[in-house]
Amino acid sequence: MTTALADNTEQITDLAAQAGRALQAKGWFLSTAESCTGGGVSQAITEIAGSSEWFDCGFVTYSNASKTELLDIPEAEIAQHGTVSEEIAAAMAEGALANSNADVTLSTTGIAGPGGAVPGKPVGTVCFGWSVGHQTHTERLVFAGDRRAVREQTVIHALQGLLRFLK
Repeated sequence: MTTALADNTEQITDLAAQAGRALQAKGWFLSTAESCTGGGVSQAITEIAGSSEWFDCGFVTYSNASKTELLDIPEAEIAQHGTVSEEIAAAMAEGALANSNADVTLSTTGIAGPGGAVPGKPVGTVCFGWSVGHQTHTERLVFAGDRRAVREQTVIHALQGLLRFLK
């Protein structure tokens, strides 16, 4: 299999399968809101046979305009915090929850590189959000490596975080 996530495919597939089992056990559906991963989390999830039993949809909101239009994030909020921020990661996860049939959502927004760094946000900076009901958890990490490595690490961490969030 040749994909942008080929280097860690086995680990990613295992995490997606674990997430599926956890979601099925709760009778929940997942939706994703992805920016820097470009749908990588959704791809990993849909690699699992039967994922239609627990995956609702994925929003790939790469542009700020799509974050506003599809996830209802006000332009002013994006301008205030910046696209790569825990505040926008939370808003993305909450927007996906509000605009889908999911019970739980996850979001990713970051700077995969090689360009795009700004003061205080180097290449590899990624913000995550996980949301269920009225509870949202966020994290900000900085990953090392090239664009592909940052994106792979982001998919892995997003799924690991989802598993922690589901417990």
